[in-house]
Amino acid sequence: MNTLIRLSVRPHIPERLHRLPELARNLWWSWTPAAQDLFQRLDPTLWETLNRNPVQLIMQVSQARLDWAAEDPGYLARYDRVFNRFDSYMDATQTWADDALPRMNEHDIAYFSAEFGLHEALPIYSGGLGILSGDHCKAASDLGLPFVGVGFLYPQGYFRQRITLEGRQEAIYEKLDFSHVPATPAYGPDGREVIVHVDLPGRTIYAKVWRIAIGRIFLYLLDTDIEPNAPEDRVLVARLYGGDHEMRISQEVVLGIAGVRALRALGMAPKVWHLNEGHAAFVVLERIRELVEDQGLSFEEAREIVASSTLFTTHTPVAAGHDVFTFELMEKYFAHYWPRMSLTREQFLQFGAQDQSWGTGFSMTVLALNLSRRHNGVSKLHGTVSRRLWQFLWPELPAAEVPIESVTNGIHSETWLAPELLPVLSGHLGTDWADRLDDRLLWEGLSTIPDETLWEVRRQLKEKLITFLRAHERARRRRLNEPPARVLAAKELLDPQALTIGFARRFATYKRATLVLRYRERLFRLLSNPERPVQILFAGKAHPADEPGKALIREIYELSEHPDFAGRVLLVEDYDMNAARKLVQGVDLWLNTPTRPLEASGTSGQKAGLNGVINFSVLDGWWAEGYDGLNGWAIGNTQLYADPDAQDESDALSLLYQLEEEIVPLFYDRDDHGVPRRWLQRVRQSMKTIAPYFSTRRMVKEYAQRFYEPAAEQYDRLVLDNFEPVRNLVAWENRVRAAWPNVLLQATVPEETAVTAGQPLPISARVTMPGLEPKDVRVEVVALRNEGQLDEQVQAVPLSLVEGEQEGDVHHYSGQFTAQDSGVIALGVRVLPHHILLPHKHALRLVRWAAKA
Repeated sequence: MNTLIRLSVRPHIPERLHRLPELARNLWWSWTPAAQDLFQRLDPTLWETLNRNPVQLIMQVSQARLDWAAEDPGYLARYDRVFNRFDSYMDATQTWADDALPRMNEHDIAYFSAEFGLHEALPIYSGGLGILSGDHCKAASDLGLPFVGVGFLYPQGYFRQRITLEGRQEAIYEKLDFSHVPATPAYGPDGREVIVHVDLPGRTIYAKVWRIAIGRIFLYLLDTDIEPNAPEDRVLVARLYGGDHEMRISQEVVLGIAGVRALRALGMAPKVWHLNEGHAAFVVLERIRELVEDQGLSFEEAREIVASSTLFTTHTPVAAGHDVFTFELMEKYFAHYWPRMSLTREQFLQFGAQDQSWGTGFSMTVLALNLSRRHNGVSKLHGTVSRRLWQFLWPELPAAEVPIESVTNGIHSETWLAPELLPVLSGHLGTDWADRLDDRLLWEGLSTIPDETLWEVRRQLKEKLITFLRAHERARRRRLNEPPARVLAAKELLDPQALTIGFARRFATYKRATLVLRYRERLFRLLSNPERPVQILFAGKAHPADEPGKALIREIYELSEHPDFAGRVLLVEDYDMNAARKLVQGVDLWLNTPTRPLEASGTSGQKAGLNGVINFSVLDGWWAEGYDGLNGWAIGNTQLYADPDAQDESDALSLLYQLEEEIVPLFYDRDDHGVPRRWLQRVRQSMKTIAPYFSTRRMVKEYAQRFYEPAAEQYDRLVLDNFEPVRNLVAWENRVRAAWPNVLLQATVPEETAVTAGQPLPISARVTMPGLEPKDVRVEVVALRNEGQLDEQVQAVPLSLVEGEQEGDVHHYSGQFTAQDSGVIALGVRVLPHHILLPHKHALRLVRWAAKA
């Protein structure tokens, strides 16, 4: 035939189902099993083939199936129930935020992240950072926060992983068709598509803005694959974390500077700006530039407004994991920019300066810490590690006082909960359990679930996982043209009755994926016991440039093909959100073996715990605060060895011993009905302790109350009356900085060095402060325990001004300190600047410690 034209024919959506496209383009469906079921029922095979993408499904499903659904009473009843629930959610007149944040208005919170993990149908995430960002957005929607997200719509996303017959990882990039994902062009108040631009060396880059609906909130994503960008600029943000330093800084300029401009073009004026990692740190520069150029503020005044209303969250506990650029590269990209902020080259570069092995570089994390006043790590231990890591920016403070707080990560529970558990939880916790899931008392209701019911659900979930893995591996073997016998053998892979251990995360060396393999003979005996069989599942990707990480994948793959371990160890190819759900819901034991304290938080174990999977982990990240001795097992203890090999040996021995002597025997300890009742006691304790606290519902509430609301209030105070308060504050700061070199402090403390707990110690201080008044400062006695250790503790007690004893510029203070417990305490006395508009007492980074009088 002489083909004149090829037509792409989409089905007609019957009027009775006319809202299906609306639902497909709101990711509310991604955490609502009933909504997913609505799409799946149209064509279950096509649903799986299209990676559970409803936008693509309703473009390709047959007309006959849609016509059937429009006439089928059962389908229509489900359709109506789903949309009644959807409308109730979207149109809610009272949310948590309405009560808790009454002074905040629409779009007051802007959240920037380089990646967002929302669903496998939208592969614009690489790992934990993106999944956390996606879960944060979903919880913000649930709670009704006035929230917008900003990131990238990567046309090629993150890579699909292929494992060759030799165990090599191959990275396959597939270009997204934006018409097949739940993204639509964003429009400004003028009704036109939003396109913003930034200037890079020798050229201008344009970025189109796309909008994604996530329940009640919107995520705005930047895309440079548009005209009139040059070909090399059209692929600038094609992939996550690709390219050299030039590409990386260009991407971060687009995220930070064009991201701010996108919100302005959309008509938004957020009060609070949350930077999720250092990739977005250039946001602070653009906001300062706006205030200097558009409002006529000085740099110092603009900096005060921006810093006070910016929250920076760091996720990386090692210095090498933070983006650092050379000064030469920064000059190339910003020489035109710093004059617009009223800065010199030296002033500008100093805001990001950090010494490196190769010289002084410009650190994105240092920039973010210097130009924000609110900072946090993502677990209690990570907060401690971060304070030590960045203490050099506050050199006069003990590490425990460095103003980096912590908000422990959580998960969006409804996204990660197995649908099979929904009726069980609704029946025993109440149908509104999801609205109260951060209430610890609610989860005591798990005690009413019969062991038999809980065990049956756990058994079903493991069978579901194994069915998925068999099909997954069968498809892989067929793709690799393996012999028919090998393809057929995949149908019998794994044992549904065996204790199944899951290890799934990014293959970075510090995560020690092969720790469990250290003693092969012991491991073989453990796995091959016919009376108590054990099997281990591994999954995860290594960054394409991470050769040591790819070597770990090869090692595990080769072991899984060895005759002793084949069928007992499996490497799961192409780990994504779908595989993650199956694994965290279906295994029995979740293994986590990072080198402490290099895991910032981790959330996969939280997802597993929610589903009744027991954690077996090093006491790092979230597990350091989640483990209670009854809800799982700890590998090793908190001791840190100087020799990495000694650390690995100690942890590997602990891991194997507990598997052999505690975990495996407990799993196989069954009653006459085959139910492992003592194992299920730990399952319940795991769910009770993990589900309520390690949730994004708790996490986002914490961010809102501890950071978002105070930052918004601070912003409102500073910009009143045409910025008069911030002008006055900066004038006060300048006066304090000018006077500070002349501040002197002497203190008188008791002579005795041995005291009794509960015994008050009198402390007095003499402060000489020409040019300052007592209202400008605070004087404190500071007690430091465990100095220099991870568990370092600081207590600061204010001293009171002694009225009537002023001698010119000299003022007297007195008070007392009482040690409440035994131990060695270091005592000091200091004076700090004090102003009601400062967000915290170390905001100016000025402190004077006392000499002994």
